[in-house]
Amino acid sequence: MDYPKVIDHITGWLKDYAESAGAKGFVIGISGGIDSAVTSTLCARTGLDVLCLEMGIHQDPQQVSRGLDHIAWLELNFDKISSQRINLTDTFEELRNVLSDKTKHHELSMANTRARLRMTTLYAVAQANKYLVAGTGNKVEDFGVGFFTKYGDGGVDLSPIADLYKTEVYGVAKELNILQTIQDAPPTDGLWKDERTDEGQLGATYPELEWAMEYKGDGSELNDRQKDVLRIYDGFHLANKHKMLPIPICKIPEELKV
Repeated sequence: MDYPKVIDHITGWLKDYAESAGAKGFVIGISGGIDSAVTSTLCARTGLDVLCLEMGIHQDPQQVSRGLDHIAWLELNFDKISSQRINLTDTFEELRNVLSDKTKHHELSMANTRARLRMTTLYAVAQANKYLVAGTGNKVEDFGVGFFTKYGDGGVDLSPIADLYKTEVYGVAKELNILQTIQDAPPTDGLWKDERTDEGQLGATYPELEWAMEYKGDGSELNDRQKDVLRIYDGFHLANKHKMLPIPICKIPEELKV
């Protein structure tokens, strides 16, 4: 991949889209991870406003530190960068406290609720400032295994890196000179109280999942690990397909409309 040209292409696409939408710039949630670092840097390269939000909810201090370091790096290297720290921990706990015991103690439900609170915050700030919400999803997460929260981090205005595999995002990060601490950090969605990683939750590495997404054979030549990875990929793809398709609409037959 010609990373310099890819970077210029995405930067131009972002700027053209924002200007055609009449937007002043972008708002983006900064997590301390590689995807938000790359996306925010690409947005910064447009020369338009970029507002970085650090939205902690019981957040791991190392994630917060990496995110703040990246924001400082953006401010040092680009114009029109601003930031806000919005601690959503109390907001999350207030919501959690009014839910039933069954809901508030459901780990996955509460993890996804964190992502949806952040989405709501991003859109509140974006609308107030005439910005677009920039998404941080990559190709294997958005279109392969559906590793995102519906109406959480999946709720965005535009997705600049969604046609890049995770390994390609790392290539872009290297070309952009993203902080090495972010490049070296294990990918995590930051939605849990422990330090679980993306690959730990998925049961396969991103390179393995990218291979599975591209695999077109009949499986006869695969080793045991490759077969396991295909089963993992197919399981996630099937279970999360509802995230990747348009919302189902119940169409009313014409004969019932008369």
